Amino acid sequence: MARERTVVKGIVLRAVDTKESDKILTVLTPGGKLPVIAKGARSRKSRVTACTQLLAYSELTLSESRGWQYLSEGSSIELFEGARRDIALLSLASYFAELTEAAALEDVESGAMLSLLLNALYALGELKKDPALVKAAFELKLMSLIGFEPLADACAYCGTPEPEAPVLDVREGVICCGKCGRGDRGLSMPLSGAALAAMRRILYGDVKRLYSFSLAEGDLKRLEDAAEAYVHAMLERGFRTLDFYKGLAGQEASPPHTGPEKG
Repeated sequence: MARERTVVKGIVLRAVDTKESDKILTVLTPGGKLPVIAKGARSRKSRVTACTQLLAYSELTLSESRGWQYLSEGSSIELFEGARRDIALLSLASYFAELTEAAALEDVESGAMLSLLLNALYALGELKKDPALVKAAFELKLMSLIGFEPLADACAYCGTPEPEAPVLDVREGVICCGKCGRGDRGLSMPLSGAALAAMRRILYGDVKRLYSFSLAEGDLKRLEDAAEAYVHAMLERGFRTLDFYKGLAGQEASPPHTGPEKG
């Protein structure tokens, strides 16, 4: 009996070598995260090698057997060569893939998440956007898509729409004034007025213009540190690919602040 075939578009979030020439893929599709077995993908004669590599966005023909999806055919749509040619950009793109895999679920609609990842990779490799800006925007928007959107419209304690010395409470997921609720807060990351405005733009603005802004170096650093700390707090885990990327960039993890900034 012939196997029923389905055709999907998706991007490879993870590829694991298995047996002599096979791969087990984790693919993000509009319908959710999907494990796929690609038999013979590492063979020299394979026609699907290109579309089974990490970050390959392709049209995939799948057939199901005993509860597993097998890759029958594949045609690459975008390989994001611009990001692949730079080791730092490739490591950051790999972090995006690992983070997306942690956030995505099987059989849950993921069209917005897929678009977010594709646009982030395009912004890195083709538009040459500032990697720090793309990273912060991607992290915050991804958290928003999976239900962890921080409340950034006003101080969570006093209600002022323009918090004084604003901070992001990464455990509670709220913005507040540096002096508000000091005894009740968890870990907090200092922002600036410009960094807070950028965060609001990311969370509430047009997703098509997600990366169409710029920040001064100090403001961008605060936004990036806050976004990264927020991801760690919400998902309660670290990421190997992020450690590698930061190692290439000569960065060290910035510990979250526990009180209002001084000075």
